[in-house]
Amino acid sequence: MPLPATELPGATALPTPRTSPENATADENPPPISQNVGSSRPARCTLASVLRLIVGLGVPVLLVVRLGAGGVVDALGAITWPAVVAALALGAMTTVAGAARWCVVARGVGLTLSLRDATADAYRATLLNSLLPAGVLGDVHRAVRHHRPGDARGARAVVIERVAGQVVVVAVGVTVLVASPALLHSLVGPGLGVLAGALGVALLAAGVWIATARRATRVRVALLAALRDVREGLGRVRTAPAVLLFSLIALAGLLALFVLAARTAGVSAPLGQLLPLVTVALLAMSVPLTVGGWGPREAAAAVAFAAVGLDPGQGLATSVVYGVLALISCLPGAVVLLADAVGRPNARRWPGWAALPWRTCSPSSATVRVRPTPAG
Repeated sequence: MPLPATELPGATALPTPRTSPENATADENPPPISQNVGSSRPARCTLASVLRLIVGLGVPVLLVVRLGAGGVVDALGAITWPAVVAALALGAMTTVAGAARWCVVARGVGLTLSLRDATADAYRATLLNSLLPAGVLGDVHRAVRHHRPGDARGARAVVIERVAGQVVVVAVGVTVLVASPALLHSLVGPGLGVLAGALGVALLAAGVWIATARRATRVRVALLAALRDVREGLGRVRTAPAVLLFSLIALAGLLALFVLAARTAGVSAPLGQLLPLVTVALLAMSVPLTVGGWGPREAAAAVAFAAVGLDPGQGLATSVVYGVLALISCLPGAVVLLADAVGRPNARRWPGWAALPWRTCSPSSATVRVRPTPAG
């Protein structure tokens, strides 16, 4: 009987998702599946997926039923070719800024990443984020694609870059809410204290688990490595200003796209009144209960518009138009996916098959090149 791959001298076991179907069929005796796997995890995954669908798709439907579909239909019909071209231009601005931020972080942790490769991967990730549930699966694919066995700096650089961008969005959004007490009360109300308390309890529980877990040493080592990469990628003089600058440029592109959507939807409010509202709607997209960004964004936009005396139906229409223009702005990612499909030798009859996320997760497909420096 041949020995399993994990028992061969010098062999290293690769994660299951990295094994392609072609190689899997050649193994006549695959390792048995553990019998200790319970059904609670699939149940939790199913519950989370159902909840995400309810929030991501149910909230916009309820808002349309409550506020009427006429304004949304008229706003969608007002999308013109100049608006499409402007959306593509703003999408390019945002994507290139995010890719440049990623390059800065990657170089800070000791990796080399070209702006061209980063831009292509960022377009791919943005498109997948817009089409797949949760809104982060494209970035997950990007992290897996740039992971190296034994060296997680490539994946951590993706996570750090993504978190850095979200921190800037949240910081600007919270600043807007603090500066607008009426808007803050309309959106959050008395639940703010409950939310803060729940977050504190969750952080405390996570700290206790890390300190007392069976594999606490391994967890602490991983956390120390991650903190070291955060310090190198964000906390140095050579990286922090550039990361902040590119994050602000990307945020400006997103806000400009939201303003374009508002004008397309027929909102005539002054820019000074409109910017806080679209910032709040953009902040709502950080909630992980979305389907391609849909759901909380529409609710936040409708409530924010109503809080300042505007028609909540216009807020809903603005958010829907933004979702359409945002999807248009990341369509160049489809070209990247098509290029992946054409360039992969194991592509099947359908060209898009090889470009799916679980088909491009082999270590050889990554574009990050490691400089000959110790990982630390």
